Amino acid sequence: MPFTPRTPRVVAARRLQRRREREAAGRFLAEGPQAVREALARPRTVVELFGTSAALDRYADLAAVAAGADVPVSEVTDEALAALAETVAPQGLVAVCQHLDVPLEAALSRQPRLVAVLAGIRDPGNAGTVLRTADAAGAAAVVFAGEAVDPYNGKCVRSSAGSLFHVDVVREPDPATVVAAARAAGLAVLAATGYGEADLDELADAGRLTVPTAWLFGSEAHGLPEQLIEAADARVRVPLHGRAESLNLAAAAAVCLYASARAQR
Repeated sequence: MPFTPRTPRVVAARRLQRRREREAAGRFLAEGPQAVREALARPRTVVELFGTSAALDRYADLAAVAAGADVPVSEVTDEALAALAETVAPQGLVAVCQHLDVPLEAALSRQPRLVAVLAGIRDPGNAGTVLRTADAAGAAAVVFAGEAVDPYNGKCVRSSAGSLFHVDVVREPDPATVVAAARAAGLAVLAATGYGEADLDELADAGRLTVPTAWLFGSEAHGLPEQLIEAADARVRVPLHGRAESLNLAAAAAVCLYASARAQR
């Protein structure tokens, strides 16, 4: 019989919607076929796959991959799936995944050429979107620094559209440690701020974006902390050619990361 909302394994998985439970278990939920597909492509990441009968039929290839990797595939009722999912119209699949944390030193030892540092970004949708953009631009690591949102928050996972499983995810409580470690690893540290004295286009024209770079991004509401702005090698603003007051965080991050990606290629 399919699992119901009261089945102990469903109850245990549902607890992972709370950060405290995620931290205690070292696990999180990935919802939808896209996230499940990318999670399964990363060995030893998925612990269990839940799906409705209709979803397991529709995505039989994913169920087969999970079974082939000795991942339990559990059929659940529509009510149980709705309890596990956090979206209004869930797509029938939810995977329980292991945390993906990579230590800062290990991520930097791989000599990345592009790193995104999310310093104190609290909004999970913004964080997930920047993570997705960083992956698309070729960044090898995304660092959640300081009081940043939990990268395993359901909305952050969904907003990353699977990119969470493609990059090194680092969590470091001290942003200053990130800056020092990045610089020691040979990366230029650039702070994205609307009040920066350096123009992004001018840096690109001068060839200063060709080097390995760690970009610092702050929250949309408060920006980067002053000590991080001062610690950076340059304070960079995205030029505004129209009458808009500013760009939102995700858009500004996309412009900066792609400027570096283009210069490095």
